[in-house]
Amino acid sequence: MRATLILALSASLISTACSDGGSSKTPATATPTPDTATESVKASIGDWGVDLSARDLSVKPGDDFFRFVNGTWLSTTEIPTDRTSTGVSLAIHERAQERVRAIIEELGARSGEPGSNEQKVGDYYASWMATDRLDELGISPLQPDLDRIAHIDNNAALAGEFGQLHYISGVSPIMQGLGFDPKNPDSYNINIGLGGLGLPERDYYLDETERFVKIREQYLAHIARMLTFAGIEKTAEKAADILALETRIAGYQWQRADRRDRDKTYNPMTVADLKTSHADFDWQAYLDAGNMSTLTEVNVNHPDTLAPLIELINTEDLNTWKVYLSYHLISNNASVLSQEIDRANFDFWGKVINGSEQQLDRWKRGVSRVASKTGLGEALGQIYVERHFPESSKAKMTVLVENLRKAYGERIEALDWMSDETKQEALAKLAAFNAKIGYPDKWMDLADISINKDDLFDNTRNVRKFFEDYDANRLGNKTDREEWFMMPQTVNAYYLPSFNEIVFPAAILEPPYFDANADDAVNYGAIGSIIGHEMGHGFDDQGSKSDANGVKRDWWTEDDRAAFQARIGRLGEQFDQYEAVPGYYVDGAFTMGENIGDLGGVEVALRAYEISLEGGVAPALDGYSGVQRFFLSYGQSWRTMRREEAELNLLKSDQHSPAEFRVNGIVRNMDSWYEVFGVETDDALYLTPQERVSIW
Repeated sequence: MRATLILALSASLISTACSDGGSSKTPATATPTPDTATESVKASIGDWGVDLSARDLSVKPGDDFFRFVNGTWLSTTEIPTDRTSTGVSLAIHERAQERVRAIIEELGARSGEPGSNEQKVGDYYASWMATDRLDELGISPLQPDLDRIAHIDNNAALAGEFGQLHYISGVSPIMQGLGFDPKNPDSYNINIGLGGLGLPERDYYLDETERFVKIREQYLAHIARMLTFAGIEKTAEKAADILALETRIAGYQWQRADRRDRDKTYNPMTVADLKTSHADFDWQAYLDAGNMSTLTEVNVNHPDTLAPLIELINTEDLNTWKVYLSYHLISNNASVLSQEIDRANFDFWGKVINGSEQQLDRWKRGVSRVASKTGLGEALGQIYVERHFPESSKAKMTVLVENLRKAYGERIEALDWMSDETKQEALAKLAAFNAKIGYPDKWMDLADISINKDDLFDNTRNVRKFFEDYDANRLGNKTDREEWFMMPQTVNAYYLPSFNEIVFPAAILEPPYFDANADDAVNYGAIGSIIGHEMGHGFDDQGSKSDANGVKRDWWTEDDRAAFQARIGRLGEQFDQYEAVPGYYVDGAFTMGENIGDLGGVEVALRAYEISLEGGVAPALDGYSGVQRFFLSYGQSWRTMRREEAELNLLKSDQHSPAEFRVNGIVRNMDSWYEVFGVETDDALYLTPQERVSIW
């Protein structure tokens, strides 16, 4: 249930915040820089905030601005063997991770009082690192779940199993999750829709090109291998049954762009109507098992998928469903079982799907687990902020946010394609943006979580159950607008449409994104563009469907919406042309919200920088004007190199465009970039003024 609430964030800035070395999302690296809490007489990077040695001066800015800024780094850097990508984001992530590790180890050494945060943090991490104990237990911690699945003998019991799988990290063809009611952001709702796939996206099942055919062959071998750990026989035959089952589910799944459409995915109905319209599924057994017995209303995300899914549930051999559930339970819990099971899982998900050569060091994976929002991150975040986030950073960020708000307002007022009526609604929404910076004002009480130093499996279940029960108990209560859905130690940012809020955890406010000692142009080009990006999600193709109060409401005139759609349509057509992996292109409709956020973010951040100059002209530094430094900083902020397998995975499943196009695909639409870098008509990135897109 927890996962769906997190996904309701609509738009985080960075698609790859952290990884355990085997998941589908891994961040990116550079050399760690000093703690921002330490006094410094100059910027942490270079003399004023940009690493000029990373440039490739043989590349014209107008031909490939991403490589002009980052080309030497790209040609001389290798992706670490335990990573699927490297770049700026990973440098900051690893800096934060080292800090969190030091906190965890310090707390562990204190032997805190039983039930204290110190005891829980230290013992959870210790249980993760106790690999000899895990190897001794093998798959036995999972055996009660496997036995229960093996004894399912009717469809009512199967429905009950589907309903409780979010508690035990399983997979169900009918997913459920807590979210916010789009029409009433003060209320929570439960979303029900299609789930059940193992591979990252429907194309992995349905694409008949050689690359995906080979992945499916390797998936079959992986499933069979994982089933052997449970003593299941005829694994090759059963793996084929599982793949065939998931392929049928994939055929029902909506296209990527449709799954992010807030109109198409908003279909509220009563539980009574759900039971009547789909009477051939035991909804009560499903809801009872999921701790939602008293639920009266739901939102059905993908309504036309329920009938074929239920028919599949009722007609597919019960034994196939049982082995399907068993495989996913083993795979999804592999990291808390023996090292042999864990490595076997990594061999497919880490190596085949993401291209990793080796698994991350265990301590890194343990730190990520313990410090996450759905781990003990609330306890660690308090200490992280005290040690690594000076209040001066929060104050400076507040100024930046307000400058961006002012710049956004100016640009909205100056729009020639929007009527005054719609502008007033847009300005009201802008004024209502709530900016959360650094850390929460209140912290979640984790007292009810029980942690035992000798039992990683139970610890993981206890933590998961705590958060699942916490979410279930929200139903019927008013939403908590003070809650954060990322921890201070997380290198990312997000916009939450239901609360109309932009959120910037402490860990992202680090060089090169934010440096108190860097040139102003650098900070506006990096963190300024991030702030503008998150604000932009309030005005992207989906965020623009909610008003200043976060209520899903059409506040546009018909003509204004048509003009908006025409502009974003042209932007989508541009991104459709970008080839990210040989033979595979960016999906302009699927990535639309992020592309709008990027374009508007940079445009607004540049205007905010100009406002900050108060009519003056910034002096040249190393031959670069202030506006040039702004763009160099923006290009540096997306310095990333990714393995092809991981790039393909993200291309199919992530709403963000690849880093190269988040730079080149944006700057080529901005007149200022053409002016300051002397871009000419025969340059590769050149667009005629009529072809350039400016939305906000």
